[in-house]
Amino acid sequence: MHTTARLATAAGAAALALAATALPGGAVQPDPRGPRAEESRVLVFSKTAGFRHDSIPDGIAAVRDLGARNGFTVDATEDAGAFTRKNLDRYAAVVFLSTTGDVLNTAQQSAFERYIEKGGGYVGVHAAADTEYDWPFYGGLAGAYFRSHPHIQRATIEVEDRAHAATAHLGAVWERTDEWYDYRTNPRERAHVLATLDESSYTGGTMGEDHPIAWCQEYRGGRAFYTGGGHTRESYAEPAFRAHLLGGIRYAIGAARADCRPENGHTPLFDGTDTRGWKQAGPGSFTLRDGTLTSAGGMGMLWYEAKEFRSYSLKLDWKTAGDDNSGVFVGFPASDDPWSAVHNGYEIQIDATDVPERTTGSVYGFQSADIRARDRALNPPGEWNTYEIRVEGERLRVWLNGVKINDFTNADPARSLRQGHIGIQNHGDGDEVSFRHIRVRELPSGD
Repeated sequence: MHTTARLATAAGAAALALAATALPGGAVQPDPRGPRAEESRVLVFSKTAGFRHDSIPDGIAAVRDLGARNGFTVDATEDAGAFTRKNLDRYAAVVFLSTTGDVLNTAQQSAFERYIEKGGGYVGVHAAADTEYDWPFYGGLAGAYFRSHPHIQRATIEVEDRAHAATAHLGAVWERTDEWYDYRTNPRERAHVLATLDESSYTGGTMGEDHPIAWCQEYRGGRAFYTGGGHTRESYAEPAFRAHLLGGIRYAIGAARADCRPENGHTPLFDGTDTRGWKQAGPGSFTLRDGTLTSAGGMGMLWYEAKEFRSYSLKLDWKTAGDDNSGVFVGFPASDDPWSAVHNGYEIQIDATDVPERTTGSVYGFQSADIRARDRALNPPGEWNTYEIRVEGERLRVWLNGVKINDFTNADPARSLRQGHIGIQNHGDGDEVSFRHIRVRELPSGD
C-alpha cells in the first residue's frame, strides 16, 4: 500500500507485450532475467528404441517455430552422441519428444544427470514417459512411467494450476482429443500437478479420480516439465496445445518462474466460481471474470469473513497489468474498515517501484524482501506469480514462485499473528491487480 505517484517502468511495458501473447501466434519477448541470449538454446531429442510416433516431425517443426517466435534457438537430433557434458552445456533445456525405450548408454546418462544437477531443464512430451525404465534418475525426472492407454478420443482436462506458463492461458476445463496415458505411479507426492484427466469424460482410463496428465518439478538442481499430450500430429497445430508446450519450455529454460513444489492438502477459499465467505470493506471492488478477481477502484479490501486462521499456509496466484499496487493482508481482526487491517495486521506487498520495505514481497513498512532472491523469482507484469504466505505463531514467511524471499517475526502484541483474517487489497484507481486460486492449508498451531 502506498499513495505516492507510481512510476511507469520499461519492464512493465515489455511484460504487457508478454501478456498479449498467451497463445503463440504472437511473439513472446525473452525474459531478460532468464538465461542469457547465448544460452537460450533448446535441444529436441527424439530417438526411439520402441514404438515410433508419426507425429515426431510435426513436434520438431512446432518447437522450431515456437523458438523462432519466442527468442530461443532449437537444435534437433536423434543421435545419443549429443549427450556429452560439453555439448549439453550449450543448452538451457532438452526436450525428450516422444522418445521410447533405452535411448542413452551409461556414459550419456551420466552426462545428462550432471547437466540437470547443474541447473539444466527437461521437457518430456508424451512418450517421454515410455523411456529408460531401468534408469531411476530419469524416472524421477520424468515424474512417472507409462503403463497403458486406450484408443485416441476426446477427453476433459481439469486445469489445477492456472498460474504456470504452461496452463495460464487455459480455462478451468480444457477439452481436446489425444491418446491418454495411464501411468504406473501417481506423481503428485513428488511433483506439482498442473492438470488432471476427468476419467468420466472418456473410456479406458484406469487411474481413478486423481489422474495427472501434466506436471512440473524442481529435480536435483534442475527444472522439469512433463505433458502427456502430443501423440497426434494434429496436436502440434492446436494453438492451445502449442501454448501449453511453449509454457513448459519457458519454465524449463528459466524464462518463466513457477512454484513447482508438490502441493497437497490446501482447501480453496476462492475457487474462481464465486466469492461466498468474502466481504468487501471500504471503497472500490473486485470484478469476477474467467475465474479471476481483478481490483477496481479503492482504497478497500476484500476479506475472508467466514473464518479466522491461526497457523496456516496461504497460497494464491496474482498478476499485475503494469506498475500496479496491491497486497495480501494477514492477521487482522474482523472489521468493515480496511484501515483496521493496516493498523492491526500485516500486508505482504505487491508493487514494483517503491522503496525496498514497500515493494513486492516486503512485509509492508516493516521488513524488505530478500531483493536478490525476489528479483530472480519474480515474473514481470502481465504474467502470473504465486505467493505462499506461511504463518506459524508470530513467524511469517513468504515464498514467491517457490523461492523463500522473506522471514519475519512479529514482536508487537497489538499485531499478533496468532489469530486473524486474511484479505486482498484493491488499492485505488489506476491499479489493476488480479488474483486466482486462493487456498489455505491449516497447520498445527504449536501453542
